[in-house]
Amino acid sequence: MAHDPNAATITYADAGVDIERGNRTKRRIKYLAHKTFTKGVLSEIGGFGGLFSVDKEKYADPVLVSSVDGVGTKLKVAFAMNLHSTVGADLVNHCVNDIAVQGAAPLFFMDYLATGTLVPEVAEKVIEGISTACKQNGCALIGGETAEMPGFYAENEYDLAGFIVGVVDRPRIITGETVAIGDVILGLASNGLHTNGYSLARKLLFEVAHYTPETYVNELKGKVGNELMRTHKTYWPVLKKLLAADCVSALAHVTGGGITENLPRVLPKGVSAVIEVGSWTVPPIFEHMRDLGNVPQEEMFRTFNMGLGMLLVVPSAKFKKAQSVLERAGEKAFTVGRIVKGDRKVMYT
Repeated sequence: MAHDPNAATITYADAGVDIERGNRTKRRIKYLAHKTFTKGVLSEIGGFGGLFSVDKEKYADPVLVSSVDGVGTKLKVAFAMNLHSTVGADLVNHCVNDIAVQGAAPLFFMDYLATGTLVPEVAEKVIEGISTACKQNGCALIGGETAEMPGFYAENEYDLAGFIVGVVDRPRIITGETVAIGDVILGLASNGLHTNGYSLARKLLFEVAHYTPETYVNELKGKVGNELMRTHKTYWPVLKKLLAADCVSALAHVTGGGITENLPRVLPKGVSAVIEVGSWTVPPIFEHMRDLGNVPQEEMFRTFNMGLGMLLVVPSAKFKKAQSVLERAGEKAFTVGRIVKGDRKVMYT
C-alpha cells in the first residue's frame, strides 16, 4: 500500500506512551537501584534479566526461596493522600518477611510498576521507597518493569507488585515440622494494618464513618490517613538474630487471613494453637474499626493482624534464650499462646 507523504502521522506518544519520558525516569531508577547493589549482583540495570551469584562459601547447600506480592488496596489510600514514598517499603518488607519465615536471607528484589500515564515524579517516589527498603534489608534491587498502559488504569492510579529471591542453607530451613505440644507462641508487635484488610478498613473508615484521610480521630490520637499509611514493618533484622541463636521452630507472617489463617500454615499434623486474647496490646485502630462496623471478633481476627505482625513458635526449653535475643534487639514481644494437641487450627481463649 502506498504511503501518503502528506497524511498525518501517528506515533506511540499520540497513543499515550511517551518513550522519551519513560527513558528519563528509567535513568533515575537505575541510579536508585545502584545504591542497593551487593557483591552478588553480576548485571547492569537495563538487561533482559538480572544476574546474581550465590555465595558458595557462606552456604554449603544453598536453597533459593522466592515470593511475590502486591500492595493491594492500601494503594487507594496512597492515591487519595498523594503519598507515594512509603508504598515501596510496604512491598519490599512484606516480601522479605514472607521468605524470612522459612529462614531465608533476602538476596535480590524486582518490582513491577504499571500505570496509565507515567508521572515521573510519582514513579521515582515509589522506586525510591523500594530502593531504601531494599538497602535496609540488605537486598539488591536488580531489575524491574515500568509499564505504561493508557486506558488500563484510572487517572493518577498505578499498581505495584514485587518479586523476591532469598537463600537458606538446606539444614537450616524452618519448616515447622519440629513444632511440639507445649511450645510457646510469641507475637511481635505490628505497627498498624501493614498491608492487609484494606478493603474492609476503607469501607469502615471512609464509607461507614465518612472520614477522609485528613480526619483527626481522638481514639487514634491522629489522622486516619497517617494511621493507614504506616509502613509494613520488616522483621528480618530481629529474625536473623533469632535464627542464628537457633531458638525458633516455626514462624508465621501475619498477612491477609490474619492469625486465624496464617498460623496453621506452619503447624504440623496433630497440633493446634491456643491464642490468648488480651495477652498483647491491640493498636486502637483495630478497636475503632470493630466498633464502627460492629464487626464480629472472628471476622477481625481473620482479616487483620490485630497488632501482631509476626508469630514465633518457640520450644519451652529455648524460651529464655529467645526472650533475651528479643530484648537485646529492642523488639517488643508478647507471650500470646501455646501449642496443644489438635488438627492445625487456631483457637482463641
